[in-house]
Amino acid sequence: MTERVVLAGADGKAIGTALKSEVHTTDTALHFAFSAWVTCHGKVLITRRALGKQTWPGVWTNSFCGHPGPGEATADAVMRRAEFELGIPADALSNLRVVLPNFSYRAVDSSGLVENEICPVYCVELDSQAQWQPNPDEVDSWEWVDPARLIAAADAVPAVFSPWMCEELAEAELRAALQSLAQ
Repeated sequence: MTERVVLAGADGKAIGTALKSEVHTTDTALHFAFSAWVTCHGKVLITRRALGKQTWPGVWTNSFCGHPGPGEATADAVMRRAEFELGIPADALSNLRVVLPNFSYRAVDSSGLVENEICPVYCVELDSQAQWQPNPDEVDSWEWVDPARLIAAADAVPAVFSPWMCEELAEAELRAALQSLAQ
């Protein structure tokens, strides 16, 4: 499958596309992405990125991430990617909401590859009865964790987690959204 990402100008407007397989380099162009947090029964799903991933292999992160394709609504891309990366069918997810609509970040991994993304952050609830199986090319392992404990861990040892996850968790709106799960 040839996947394209949408490139962005400094003003946050689309300016073209690039192959996903070629966009992440040591000089990555700004592009659109999203980050998603799956919740269920007061817990949040974190995943360890597969060891074959181009950027941040083997690092613990939020539930999943992805890129909207050309002409694709970001919310639709979230649902598409949930199925591809985690094996969660769209009908097992509900209450999709954007928590950090203006989030963006730039980070460099240990190999020198750069993430440079306009990346709204979503939360979505998983039906507890849903059957799902992560794609091993995307996810090495996963855990359901207490949001408060995850926030404390990310604050204490951020090097264990993806930089975007730690930056997202530093935002009061996401902390509040995740912590409200446990109440």
